[in-house]
Amino acid sequence: MNFSDIPSQFDVLVVGAGAAGLYTALCLPDSLRVGLITKETVALSASDWAQGGIAAAVSPEDSPKLHIEDTLKAGAGLCDPKAVEFLAEQAPSCIQSLINLGVAFDRHDHNLAFTLEAAHSRPRVLHAADTTGREVTTTLTAQVLRRQNIQIIQQALALSLWIEPETGYCQGISLFHQGKVTWIRAGAVILATGGGGQVFAQTTNPAVSTGDGVAIAWRAGAILRDLEFVQFHPTALTKPGRFLISEAVRGEGAHLVDNQGRRFAFDYHPAGELAPRDVVSRAIFSHLQRTSADLATAHVWLDMRPIPADKIRHRFPNIIQVCQHSGIDVFNELVPVAPAAHYWMGGILTDLQNRTNIPGLYAVGETASTGVHGANRLASNSLLECIVFGAQMADLDDEALQKDQLQKSEFLSNSSNFVLSEDEWHNQHAQLKDIREKLPRLVWQSAGICRQELGLKSAIATIESWQQDFANLPLSRFLQSLHPTEPASFNLPDIEQQLRLWAETRNLLDVAYLILKSAAFRTESRGGHYRLDYPQTDPDWQVHTIIQYDHWRKSIRTSTG
Repeated sequence: MNFSDIPSQFDVLVVGAGAAGLYTALCLPDSLRVGLITKETVALSASDWAQGGIAAAVSPEDSPKLHIEDTLKAGAGLCDPKAVEFLAEQAPSCIQSLINLGVAFDRHDHNLAFTLEAAHSRPRVLHAADTTGREVTTTLTAQVLRRQNIQIIQQALALSLWIEPETGYCQGISLFHQGKVTWIRAGAVILATGGGGQVFAQTTNPAVSTGDGVAIAWRAGAILRDLEFVQFHPTALTKPGRFLISEAVRGEGAHLVDNQGRRFAFDYHPAGELAPRDVVSRAIFSHLQRTSADLATAHVWLDMRPIPADKIRHRFPNIIQVCQHSGIDVFNELVPVAPAAHYWMGGILTDLQNRTNIPGLYAVGETASTGVHGANRLASNSLLECIVFGAQMADLDDEALQKDQLQKSEFLSNSSNFVLSEDEWHNQHAQLKDIREKLPRLVWQSAGICRQELGLKSAIATIESWQQDFANLPLSRFLQSLHPTEPASFNLPDIEQQLRLWAETRNLLDVAYLILKSAAFRTESRGGHYRLDYPQTDPDWQVHTIIQYDHWRKSIRTSTG
């Protein structure tokens, strides 16, 4: 379909074009007119970077029951058992759906090939070499481009949800596209914007992962859950870009060693390198604290040499290539690695149909909190979640869309024009850049792998100060004063780059605030959340952190059996 002319109304708007957004768009009934919005191109998302694979109990030696048990165990008491059962039981049919669409998973003698990853009791991770995410998203993108009912809107920024004040119904979004702010109505809005890894200085996530969906939904009154739970991947290459060295490398037999060549991970857990990710990340962090003078540059080593060379070539060609580009020969040299923020377990609270508390608003993938990950995600369940829950949107019908709820007001034709002097523009840009550069370092230091009250409270105060500075910027005052249906244009240089910087900085400030406040709220250690001042898991905290607007509370006590 045409990429440039955007209609003022769709049946459904999908925001985000990773695995969750693409598969959701494909599963929506083809009778619906779908707008697929991405702030980059359809080829760039965190899903595209996913190496390890997609977990599913489809081998004869495996079962959904075992997959459920492993997921619940990894989730540290906070998984929703019904959601986990749904995920594991739907996995085989979803894998078949991907195969039918053309995803080429690796095979052994025509049978699907499986690998073992940390905390799985069986080899159940399907893969396409070490670029599974790319294989999935490339295939899904090709299918989306064939669909006549889907219009892709590229290099567009969703700025806010359009909520009808009388009914509270989400009836669209405000969108920045081609230098203008416009409003688009929709019978349903589905947020599939991925995670927020860019809020941390060290992350495996791409630059697009700025927590947009969570921040946009929070500002509109959506209920959020468990935002303190961030998974830090143990083995990111300590070179610019923090390229992730897949869990599957350790699953195939690679060792973690320190400067003395000792496999130190067994000091912290009997499973060593194959312990859950949070355990391995803390083991590396603790070991480096004891043995390194400068934690900012410290690293341990990943030794891939125990894996047969032919298997490395077959399974990890992309890792070989990236390491070669950094001057590392994985066949003969150790690979320097350290933990980095990787996956956000929390998100927008949803049910099994992806519904939020705001009628007309849905969330899918890492943006959502479905209950399948609990306090710590089991490896390779993330791509699976995107597919299983994306498939649920096939049931969206005219009754669910509630099109009669859409406000019938006309769009305003006169555009508000924003103008600044050159000096004001440069000053505003400098302020935005300053916040954008300082913020990830602050969050990494205060809410990284290990947290404590003093650092969290100090960081919250700093973030609140920056939020006030941000709110006082001329561009902030202008954009936040726009009324629904009121378009805006800009008579300024580099407006595309500048407004993206503004929008992402706004979202990152809110995401930082939400993570820090949630981490300070939970006075225990569990899963991806570790407090130095509360190092034990507290049975009284086997509850979810629930957030709406600026109110934090505990959920009713949960049990995962």
